[in-house]
Amino acid sequence: MSRNLLEEKIDSSLVYDGKLLKVRQDKVRLPDGREGFREYFRHPGAVVVIAFLPNGNLLLERQFRYPLGRVFIELPAGKIDPGEDVLACAKRELLEETGFEASHWREVATLHPCIGYSDERLIYFHAQDLAYSEKRLDEEEFIEHFELPLEEALEYVRRGEITDNKTVSGLFWAERIAKGQW
Repeated sequence: MSRNLLEEKIDSSLVYDGKLLKVRQDKVRLPDGREGFREYFRHPGAVVVIAFLPNGNLLLERQFRYPLGRVFIELPAGKIDPGEDVLACAKRELLEETGFEASHWREVATLHPCIGYSDERLIYFHAQDLAYSEKRLDEEEFIEHFELPLEEALEYVRRGEITDNKTVSGLFWAERIAKGQW
């Protein structure tokens, strides 16, 4: 790592302490010795599940997202609770949001979606050999799950019907997984 790019934290303050997000402002020493400020969100991280049904289709969801005021098509996903094992979180979220359980799990990758203003990480899992159990949505969650062939989901991306970053990234991995390339 190039040491001449590193910034050193001098001071840090909590600007906002919310239920999900915390906003911090840090005073930093820049590589050239001057001082600057960095504002960023602290996020607990989340899991994203690429779930293939026994018929080969993908398991997807529709969910209203308040900041953009519309329903989005997404892969099942959810926030990691403090101290929670990430695989346990993936299993919990898949069951809660879709009612499905998977007997085979594999970690695929970790992404950092907003590196300029957040420490959020998304941990992707591939789930297969799914069986329906019972949906257990959180109290304030309203989600519809549905299935779609992978090629059709990719066409939704091409047409701009799927624009959620975590889902677009996951679908490209799903394509590689389906071809045995990941």
